[in-house]
Amino acid sequence: MRARWALAGVALLLAAVLAGLGVWQVERRVWKLALIDRVEARLAAPAEPAPPRMRWARITDDDAYRRVTATGTWRAAPPVFTQAVTDFGAGHWVLSPLDTAGGTILVNRGFVPAGDRRTIAQPSGPGRITGLLRVSEPDGGFLRDNDPADDRWYSRDTAAIARARRLGSVAPYFIDAEAVPGTQWPRGGLTVVRFRNNHLVYALTWFTLAAMMAYFSWRLARGRG
Repeated sequence: MRARWALAGVALLLAAVLAGLGVWQVERRVWKLALIDRVEARLAAPAEPAPPRMRWARITDDDAYRRVTATGTWRAAPPVFTQAVTDFGAGHWVLSPLDTAGGTILVNRGFVPAGDRRTIAQPSGPGRITGLLRVSEPDGGFLRDNDPADDRWYSRDTAAIARARRLGSVAPYFIDAEAVPGTQWPRGGLTVVRFRNNHLVYALTWFTLAAMMAYFSWRLARGRG
């Protein structure tokens, strides 16, 4: 008898934990839907000036995907190539430093196929860019770390790139440039804005498991387990 009641109590406790996980997934779904709405509104909004140096310390993931514009002078430095895969196949993103009145910003000028990498040169003179603000990516790529010593980049880590290329202080974000008509490579405007939203499925799974555990606990308490 005592063992059966103890097991029933454990099952009831598990039911409560599983139900809590279900509630958490419901809350995550509400947060994700709000995030999607917020990003969609940003994508449709007019471009605003890129955050200057005085605001860099306050840049967070919540600032991602804002449409921004930056005006300055292209730094005379070789482009940085970070590995990328797009609908055009495997290749690289092309990053170049733009010196603005508000500080230096790395600009992702777009995608270039691996075979055309050597044809890409650093722009010079005045430049004006419109695109999406993207927060720095400091963790490297999937199962691959950036290798600054060999100039191998799998993520757009602005701070690491700045150190490796001796660019000085740069913004903790980069700008994904919009497509420029008539330009083949690098090709901008390829930012993929997609958010996985499986939280409802997860919530139903947790609630179902919680109900099963609650039923199991009731059966044990009635002596029918």
